[in-house]
Amino acid sequence: MLFANAFTRRLGLDHPLVQAPMAGETSTVPLSLEASKAGALGSLGAAYFPPAKLRESIRAMRAGTSRSFAVNLFIPVPWGRDPAREAAYAAEIARAHQALGLEPPQPPAQIEESFEAQMQVVLEEAPPVFSSTFGAPDAELVNALHQRNVYVIGTATTVAEALVLKQRGADAIIAQGSEAGGHRGSFLKPFGQSMIGTMALVPQIVDATGLPVLAAGGIGDGRGVAAALCLGASAAALGTAFLLSPESGASAAYRAVLGSPAQTETTITRAFSGRPARGLRNDFLERLEGREDIIPDYPIPNAWSRPMRQAAARQGEAGYLSLWAGQAAAMTRAEPVAAIISRVMVQARAVLGEP
Repeated sequence: MLFANAFTRRLGLDHPLVQAPMAGETSTVPLSLEASKAGALGSLGAAYFPPAKLRESIRAMRAGTSRSFAVNLFIPVPWGRDPAREAAYAAEIARAHQALGLEPPQPPAQIEESFEAQMQVVLEEAPPVFSSTFGAPDAELVNALHQRNVYVIGTATTVAEALVLKQRGADAIIAQGSEAGGHRGSFLKPFGQSMIGTMALVPQIVDATGLPVLAAGGIGDGRGVAAALCLGASAAALGTAFLLSPESGASAAYRAVLGSPAQTETTITRAFSGRPARGLRNDFLERLEGREDIIPDYPIPNAWSRPMRQAAARQGEAGYLSLWAGQAAAMTRAEPVAAIISRVMVQARAVLGEP
């Protein structure tokens, strides 16, 4: 049977499904908790969580379920400051603030959360699964996680990245195809050289690593899950499919755009965070299109744009939100998490003729 394998058995999953981690406003304990309770692997997109919130969230997950769940963090990437680019980008943020009726933007007091402090919480709380994006955790960290019986999953956009993750000791690999919503996980080569589609990427990583592979990108229903399993994946990861659920933290404005059949065109942009990410097109994204030279290194723009995005969400102004979504966005339905998982698995079983 394709539905039961070493990965699902190891984590005690009822279904070969992963609720993909989505860092930012959409990541909530109720979303991940309901996914785990329904027999999938719920994942907290915790990259932007301060350590105290991260600890609180892990404990809330443990209090809510005895099932497996994952905590996802971003591996730190090198970045530098360029005063000219930062000033030009800040000027664009100032225009947005004016349009939203906000005070002029101020330089952010904090650019990013401390990965070391976040990892200290993860090591102390020892969630069942730790997953990472943007790089490969070093072997020493993987070993420390294994000593605490934490299952380690890394994200790869190429075979070469998957092999690095295997060499560092990862237990499984998320194969992130170019169709995936949100940030690209590429870390060995520029993202433009790592835009491999899910159907081509998954079997190559399966063959090259021999590890459980979780297919991610462009999977919006049970047909996509069935295809991923046929390609050799141990599970499929769905992210955008959960954004319209009541458990998601997506704002009303975000939901309105994603739920509109006429507005599901996606593109890759650095406009909001400084790192390539796939999202729905809107005014701010288009204002910076073709102007890569003024966007500072990630994560500087993410810190500068946060007040703008938060205000836009409060005001229902989708033109200034980072509307992360994958290429299967048009397949998203407004259903509770458990209902989505049930529907997707019924479809997958029907496609594969599984009981």
